[in-house]
Amino acid sequence: MGLKLENISKSVDGETHLRQIDLAFEKGSRNVLLGRTLSGKTSLLRIMAGLDRPTSGKIIIDGQDMTGVSVRKRSIAMVYQQFINYPSLTVYHNIASPLKISGISKKELDRRVRETAEMLHLEDMLDRIPAELSGGQQQRTAIARALVKDAQLLLLDEPLVNLDYKLREELRVELQEIFRKRSAIVVYTTTEPSEALMLGGNVVVLDEGRVLQTGATATVYQRPETLRAAEVFSDPPINALDTAVADGMAVMGDNIPVPLTGHLADLADGSYRFAFRSNHLWLSSQMDGDLAITGTVELAEINGSETFIYIHHGKSAFVVQQEGVHSFAMGNEITVFINPEYLFVYGTAGQLVAAPPAAEPYNQP
Repeated sequence: MGLKLENISKSVDGETHLRQIDLAFEKGSRNVLLGRTLSGKTSLLRIMAGLDRPTSGKIIIDGQDMTGVSVRKRSIAMVYQQFINYPSLTVYHNIASPLKISGISKKELDRRVRETAEMLHLEDMLDRIPAELSGGQQQRTAIARALVKDAQLLLLDEPLVNLDYKLREELRVELQEIFRKRSAIVVYTTTEPSEALMLGGNVVVLDEGRVLQTGATATVYQRPETLRAAEVFSDPPINALDTAVADGMAVMGDNIPVPLTGHLADLADGSYRFAFRSNHLWLSSQMDGDLAITGTVELAEINGSETFIYIHHGKSAFVVQQEGVHSFAMGNEITVFINPEYLFVYGTAGQLVAAPPAAEPYNQP
């Protein structure tokens, strides 16, 4: 099965939700729609499912125009953010519900339900009703009900967002293995760059109803073609400072000198935006050639096992991401370090001019 979206736009009450989107998804592919809230992810997913019709454009499935075809006549399954299960049915009958109208034998139905339940570690809970399950178990049930259909198109709309951190991590790992074993086109939406990286496959970066960039997840992460794509595909958003290049030297932000070596060596004189991710700033020097930047702490925010330090340097502001729990008082002076090797260079219009030559640490799942 192949799925193509051709020039898809969607407007509601005069407000544009999607703008001229062209995408193609191949059979067996894993695809992540990455974007912030209201970027158009759910609108696009509902159009793929056949739940909504586009204002303009076509949906082509296996060479056939399916734009106006009912969702009931498409081979799709969808998982939502909320735990949508039938409250009066057992886990077994919740999972079995999509198969009961398919006409398969009771023996085949039972086999598929139990096989799918085992895949999602629900085999010991088949006689329970949803109210007797934890949140994670309820979402596993909803996912199992979608998977049991063996649909050609599997759509997941931020399915883990309402789970606690531990459950999200567990299910992310399990879902990767499940996706690998299926020939369906998988389309998964998320607001979290880390989740997109973990799922791997291909990514579509969305912003305000537009596609900013598509491609293999690792490639897009390592070479965002625009500053806006880099901001969306970074959490916290990538830091960007105005930079002037003249006479073989760059001055970044408020008088931070940057030598033009390596991938920066061929920059022509002019104005740029130098960008760097928060995890490439360190509290101590890590490499030869590190630049030292002294600034004032505005806020230190502890999030789990990481600390995000918000710093002002003159009129410039940026965020440092550090592993571990660190305590910094507001107003304290602090020195952080960055190596020019990790700097992205964007033109004043936001287009990529130069990217770090060495791939960032990244393991494709």
